[in-house]
Amino acid sequence: MTKCCLKGVFQNKVDEIEKADNSSTTSSEIQQVLDLQRRIIRNEMSDYQFPNGRDKSRNATELKDLLMKESGNPIRSVIVARVRSGSTFLGDIVAAHPAVFYHCEPLLDFGTIRITDPPLTSQALKNLKRLLNCEYVDLDHYIEHGKTEYWNFRFNSPLWTQCQAHKSICYDSRFLSGMCELFPFQSMKIARLRLHIAKELLADKKLGVRLVLLVRDPRGILQSRKHTSFCSKNPDCMDPGLLCADLVSDFNSAVELQEKYPTTFRVIRYEDLSVEPHKQVEELFKFYGLHFHPNVKKYLDTHTKHNVGDVYSTYRNSKTAPFHWRTNLEFEEVEEIQRTCFMAMKHWGYVPALNASHQREFNPVTNYVLHL
Repeated sequence: MTKCCLKGVFQNKVDEIEKADNSSTTSSEIQQVLDLQRRIIRNEMSDYQFPNGRDKSRNATELKDLLMKESGNPIRSVIVARVRSGSTFLGDIVAAHPAVFYHCEPLLDFGTIRITDPPLTSQALKNLKRLLNCEYVDLDHYIEHGKTEYWNFRFNSPLWTQCQAHKSICYDSRFLSGMCELFPFQSMKIARLRLHIAKELLADKKLGVRLVLLVRDPRGILQSRKHTSFCSKNPDCMDPGLLCADLVSDFNSAVELQEKYPTTFRVIRYEDLSVEPHKQVEELFKFYGLHFHPNVKKYLDTHTKHNVGDVYSTYRNSKTAPFHWRTNLEFEEVEEIQRTCFMAMKHWGYVPALNASHQREFNPVTNYVLHL
């Protein structure tokens, strides 16, 4: 063998050794972080009251019963909503619990689109189930997207804390899967999938998902969308016809799901949540099977009193936030939305404004219960 070839063989061996050393170093760092996070979660769960047979669908008596890492099954809570329906606010409330692993906007890498048709719908559902099962190994596109669009990771506080301290492992699928598997509570907010597609998550008995549909007045949604940059790039975003077709579709699906899954599906209107946040959130946490942790109360106390920040902020005077459209939209705009959205508004209990003066002073919501 020539000297040139020997040199090449030697260099290949050196590269293999360095690669193995780097992999070993990365694995060691991942394990150290996971061990730390495991201790944090055990501490946060020390006072948790396990179902102990009170909930027939969740027979957990100790922490390991809720951990995938221990062959247990976590409590999985899902929020389905339209874009700018208050889902960031609600999602952050659930994620305020320190033992929640939060999958925020898991379909962001699909782009700012409504995912309505195959093959995107089947791929979207496959990705959602992978995330709820902590299977990151085949989610390269999702992980790569997370490197530039931080929403997927930044709103998951425990994950983002470790990512900031350990940047070299943050986008490693081994780390993401291992981190996810440590958490007894898995939460997900989906804003790009209609309910009749997302309902497949409820049908998966192994997942044991409890799903909430978050609904908002279309006048409030469209007013909120006017102030976002992504809507200017997507004409569909400001189309009341498309929005209200989705709201009608969601209503029809909700009626079906309320009858079929009475203990694992429910509806919340953003306006009701905003006017009575503590009452609504306590009821929601009971439905999800989550402990009303002091961090959740703190979040509500600090995020529902005053308006702070830009259009994407969740610091709002919650009692007025849903109704800004009454003063920010001209009556001509409201009238057009009401004509297009008459059926959607009727289904979800929203009252039409009669004229400009009426619009600024009336109560646009009725007391509402979804009837079968």
